[in-house]
Amino acid sequence: METFTAPTIDWTALSPILITLGGAVVVLLVSLFLPLGVRRPFAAAVAGVCFVAAGAAAIALFAADDTGRGIVEDAIRRDRLAEFAQVLVMGAGLLSVLVSYRERDKEDRAGEYYALLLTATSGMAFFVAANNLMTLFLGLEWFSICLYILTAIAAERLSGLEASLKYLIVGSFGSAILLFGSAFVFGATGALDFAGIAAGTDDAERLFVVAGLAMIIVGLAFKASAAPFHMWTPDVYEGAPTPVTGFMAAATKVAAVIVTMRLLVTAFPGEEELWTVALAVIVCISLAWGNLAAIVQANLKRLLAYSSISHAGFLLMPVAAGNALGGRALLYYLIPYAAMSLGAFAVVAIRERELRAPVTLQNMAGFGWERPFLGASMALFMFGFIGFPPTGIFLGKFYVFSAVIDRGWAWLAIVGVVATAISVYYYANVIRAMYMQPRELAVVAAGGSPPQDRLLVTAVGATVAVAIGSFVFADPLVDIAADAVAFLQFPVA
Repeated sequence: METFTAPTIDWTALSPILITLGGAVVVLLVSLFLPLGVRRPFAAAVAGVCFVAAGAAAIALFAADDTGRGIVEDAIRRDRLAEFAQVLVMGAGLLSVLVSYRERDKEDRAGEYYALLLTATSGMAFFVAANNLMTLFLGLEWFSICLYILTAIAAERLSGLEASLKYLIVGSFGSAILLFGSAFVFGATGALDFAGIAAGTDDAERLFVVAGLAMIIVGLAFKASAAPFHMWTPDVYEGAPTPVTGFMAAATKVAAVIVTMRLLVTAFPGEEELWTVALAVIVCISLAWGNLAAIVQANLKRLLAYSSISHAGFLLMPVAAGNALGGRALLYYLIPYAAMSLGAFAVVAIRERELRAPVTLQNMAGFGWERPFLGASMALFMFGFIGFPPTGIFLGKFYVFSAVIDRGWAWLAIVGVVATAISVYYYANVIRAMYMQPRELAVVAAGGSPPQDRLLVTAVGATVAVAIGSFVFADPLVDIAADAVAFLQFPVA
């Protein structure tokens, strides 16, 4: 009879996951015994401290890890790519705490809200380190279930309940496709770990490998909000509480595209000709669908949702390139994009609280003059999403286009340039509404001057600093991105 040998566990490598998961337990249990008026400050404080501690732990691990290695019997990876993603996810969580604090809908559910936010972030930190198909699916479901609940956290809002139900149904469908594809790949190769899949594809039944790969790409494209698998995104972004929407737009996108790159490069290098072309097609559809649909949107959250679909195309473009330059371009692009997405939704959140109504282009009239800092910040984000300086996306798009041109796909770079030109219309429309729309259409907050929210303004200021800082300090950030993907063996030279 064989004896069971317990796997060696690297607790240090798991520290970002354990800190946030432990914080969720503390928040959820202690909040049960606290008075209603104390729950929110306590839960927010614990969540903020946990995000700072987990982010610091991920930074320390990044500095210490020169080469990656598998832990927990190689089920997850301790490497700089995972730690880079964990830093971004923890930063998104911390900013979401600041944006969420004054949200009226969470007054009596503060403990549950911040516990779910911590648990979702913990799941994403686990997900980005996944090194086999089982842990990948576990991490995906871990954070997805939390996001389904967070979308409906304001149970009295029918729009939130509807959005949550749509997200649950479509998200479960995407997860099922990914799981089915994983079963095909496992059946064909006899391996779950990424390296084992790569080694087993040469002798495997090609039909099952290709079918499984296609389903896995579809499942991950659902999470990345890439067209034509984006159908949940506009309704969920509009119906969810705005701080939750901002968190999803930043953190979920980071996790999904980084895992997509890790999985395809590590597990399917032999199928490079298939998955690079498949991603290129998804990129073109996302850029076309996202930009054209955004043009006709009047609701600002739906406009930003279609903008997110368009940027999913830009984020998948360097993955489709399949080269080391694409890996660096992706990670660099994610830094300003995640910050600006959170910042844009933070501005929407404060406008919602002023008006107590959905934010549209019409009722953004005069906002730039009423709130000079927030209006200027929103204008910066809109110009940044287009790809104008002084935000990091300006350089990020050059790196992305360089990666696909280096691959020999200049046509894909041209598609990206055309999509960028189209996006000028609807991004500039937001700026026009804030500064140039007739004053008689402006909506003034009831009761006089708009309410002040220093935490939210601080969050917006932080995102502005990251957006501009990623442009000013581009060289060291690109070097960090290069270190994070150095261990990956990209199939395209």
